[in-house]
Amino acid sequence: MAGGQEHWDGVYGARSEDELTWFEATPALSLELVRAHIHPDEPFIDIGAGASRLVDVLLEEGFGPLTVLDLSDAALAVSRQRLGARGDDVAWIEADITRWEPDRTYAVWHDRAVFHFLTAAEDRAGYARALSAALRPGGIAIIATFADDGPEKCSGLPVVRYAPEALGQELERLLPGRFETLDARRHMHITPKGNRQSFQYSVFRKTDG
Repeated sequence: MAGGQEHWDGVYGARSEDELTWFEATPALSLELVRAHIHPDEPFIDIGAGASRLVDVLLEEGFGPLTVLDLSDAALAVSRQRLGARGDDVAWIEADITRWEPDRTYAVWHDRAVFHFLTAAEDRAGYARALSAALRPGGIAIIATFADDGPEKCSGLPVVRYAPEALGQELERLLPGRFETLDARRHMHITPKGNRQSFQYSVFRKTDG
């Protein structure tokens, strides 16, 4: 995976979470999509969550069990410190998603801005293997990436940009016949410095067993 643990530990160690370009005080669109596709008592995993505050809101709303996965221990430490004792109700996993082997299944897989960093075909294939293994039949994958008119780099690393339909095509290529598209939309993220970043959010349902 481009930009290993050392890179991302450095990113999270250099700036506070609210200075990072992807920071959202309230992850509104992610929350909308999660609420629409999961019952509060169903298992949920946030892939590459970093210091995202999505888990905070889901805990407050009674969702669980919740799992947060990230390559960077420094990123996970930010969330653990912020949540304090509430974080005891979260399963924290430090892992490279392209090599991760899940030991349970989930109802919802949420990924905001991991997949677009996978510029190598073998990394996308590894991600797809983890997704297929981790998501139960009928489960939902919410995947957000930079859109085709979004930034070409993030945190000094190149990305692969996707139009909403292109992400669906890539998932079909990686996992043929296993997912159907339920929703695909564009979204404009405003960074803490006021810059605009074009994203796409796609929602898929796993159709196979």
